[in-house]
Amino acid sequence: MSVREHILQTVAAANAWMRGVPYQEWLNAFLPPLYISRELTPAAINLACMIIGPRQAGKSTLIWKTVSDMDQRTVLLNCEEPAIREWLASPARFLAEFKELDPQIGSIFLEEVQHLKEAGLTIKGIVDAKSRYKLFVTGSSSFHLEARTRESLAGRAERHILLPFSLFELERSAYKQELAKGLRTRDILADMLVFGGYPSVVFSSDPQSELARLVEAFIIRDASDRFRITNTAAFRKIMALAASQAGNLVNFSEWGSIAGISNDTAANYASLLEESNVIRLVRPFVGGKRSEIISTPKVFFLDNGIRNRMFGGFTPFAERVDIGVLAENFVFTELAKRTNPLLDGLYFWRNRSGAEVDFVVEQQGKLTGIEVKAGDCKGRISRSSRSFIEAYSPHRFLVISTGMYPEITVFKTRVSFLKLEDLGNNTWL
Repeated sequence: MSVREHILQTVAAANAWMRGVPYQEWLNAFLPPLYISRELTPAAINLACMIIGPRQAGKSTLIWKTVSDMDQRTVLLNCEEPAIREWLASPARFLAEFKELDPQIGSIFLEEVQHLKEAGLTIKGIVDAKSRYKLFVTGSSSFHLEARTRESLAGRAERHILLPFSLFELERSAYKQELAKGLRTRDILADMLVFGGYPSVVFSSDPQSELARLVEAFIIRDASDRFRITNTAAFRKIMALAASQAGNLVNFSEWGSIAGISNDTAANYASLLEESNVIRLVRPFVGGKRSEIISTPKVFFLDNGIRNRMFGGFTPFAERVDIGVLAENFVFTELAKRTNPLLDGLYFWRNRSGAEVDFVVEQQGKLTGIEVKAGDCKGRISRSSRSFIEAYSPHRFLVISTGMYPEITVFKTRVSFLKLEDLGNNTWL
């Protein structure tokens, strides 16, 4: 068998419609019976549509849903396949041979593109050729995609980051069928606070087992296979330490000591977890005040369910002793889904006197401060929040607690009081 014949055989194996299976039947197999529409709707024209994020967040499903509305056919190319990687090594040769396939093909789907040796140059070559094909791309790790594509794809790709479901996404769409049966926003919220928003967990009848499987995928596949970490026990320990200290300042020296590794290795493991979109190290907001802490980050998880699997367990939210941690981490996850890390800033604020604001969002030069309270704020803001408002005059300040109160004005800044349920409103930020 020639190299070309082997490549075509590999392509046909992944695209059953090339072997006689009806195209729509093949396409429907990639779509869940109950589809929850995502806030993100890729609609780039003459650009590669690149979707990155943690594994199993729904990246492929989003692309399959998008191409299902297109009139032309799509070809799936899984970049984990050695034959596909070899074929894509030369974009010019690839396109010359690809155009000899079915003329009804209108788009190409490169899945798990981080496995390509030069992902950025490959995508650049396909886009620059200005072929008639629409290009869709997914990748599990922002580390690989950013490192290998950032420079090559300037002006050639529309990049989207897809995280687990947001409260807004779950409330507005698929759960509508359940709403008629009495499921309310606070019921969805209660589940998300404990089990998070990964699609496979949301749809699972056994979310605890599904979260266990997801965690093992992060540790075994990402740590062992992708990052070549041999001390997976220490890696797991760092992940558990991050979970136990969610919302707190990071101390890599302490983490390293507990895990039996060096400070630098502990910091490197945390960085890999961040690059895999498991955690986020949130840096402090520095606005030029000498009293501010200027370096130590806080750690948050991008999904409450993953955090609880590693530390805290799955006791219902109302019965927990760590409701403050879960509420704050949940607000962070919703902020992460509503901000663009390439354009926006997401920070916390703390000065050396101990005054602190949970989150500071910077969008288009405007600041929004956010204070999260597990209980009822009684329609008041804390002294720390007042200090931040006085120092920086943010465009807006939000207090998220269990109570709802009228807006007030503090030093000319509009202060709004929200409940966690209000984060299901698409306009809250």
